[in-house]
Amino acid sequence: MPFICGGHPAPGSTAALLPALERAGASIVEVGIPFSDPIADGPIIAAAMHDAIARGVTPASVFEDVAQARPNTQVGIVAMVTVSIIYRRGGPERFAAAAKAAGIDGLIVPDAPLEESEGLMKAAAGADLAYTHLIAPTTPPRRVEQIAKACTGFIYLLARTGITGEQSSTPQIGPAVQRLRQLTDLPIAVGFGISTPQHVRAVVEHADAAIVGSALVRRMTAAAKEGREPVAEAETFTRELATGLG
Repeated sequence: MPFICGGHPAPGSTAALLPALERAGASIVEVGIPFSDPIADGPIIAAAMHDAIARGVTPASVFEDVAQARPNTQVGIVAMVTVSIIYRRGGPERFAAAAKAAGIDGLIVPDAPLEESEGLMKAAAGADLAYTHLIAPTTPPRRVEQIAKACTGFIYLLARTGITGEQSSTPQIGPAVQRLRQLTDLPIAVGFGISTPQHVRAVVEHADAAIVGSALVRRMTAAAKEGREPVAEAETFTRELATGLG
C-alpha cells in the first residue's frame, strides 16, 4: 500500500503514478492531499507537500489527477486528508461527493477526533467511501475498541509512535494486530517506518497491508532532482517492496 503525495514531484504526476504503482504490485494507493502543516508527517513527506503547494497543487487538482487515472487502473485509492481541508472545501458531504466522483474509494482523516467525526463518517457512508481512523501503539484499549468499531474498509495501525519516516529497525506489530483481530474483522494496514521489503514481509506476517510512504517519496524526489523519471523510479521501488509479500 504505497503512499504518495498528490501532485508530487510535479503537478499532474499522480495520474501517471497510480497505474504505475498498480503494475508494480500495489493493491491500494494512499494519496496524501497536500497541506501546509501536516499533522504526523516527517520531513520528507512534509517537504513534498510544501513543494506541491508551492507549485500550485490543490485538493481539486489532485482529484482531477485521480479522475484522469481512474479509467486506466483498478487499484484502490484512499485519500489522506486533514479535517480542515474537508471543511474548507464545503464540508463533509460536498467533500465526500467530490472524492467519490473523482474515483476515490476511501478517506483517512488523521486529525479528526473520534467524538467529532459523526458527520464525517455519515458523509463517507453516504458517498460509499470507506472511512478510517488511526490507532497508535499508545492508544488505550477502550479507545482502540471504539475506533475499530467506527472504521469501515480497513483499520490503519501505526507501527510506532511519532511521525512518519524511514526506519532501520524491523516493526514489531504482532501483539497489537492480534489484539485488534479480537475486535474487528476489517483488514489491518500498518504504516509509519515501513521502508524495505524485509519490513513489508515482517508486517504481512501479521497484518493485511504494509504502508510505505517516506521511503517512496524520497526516491521520487531524488529522481526528479537528478533528471531521472520519478514515475519509473516509483514503479521500480514498489516492485522491489512487493517482493516482501512472499
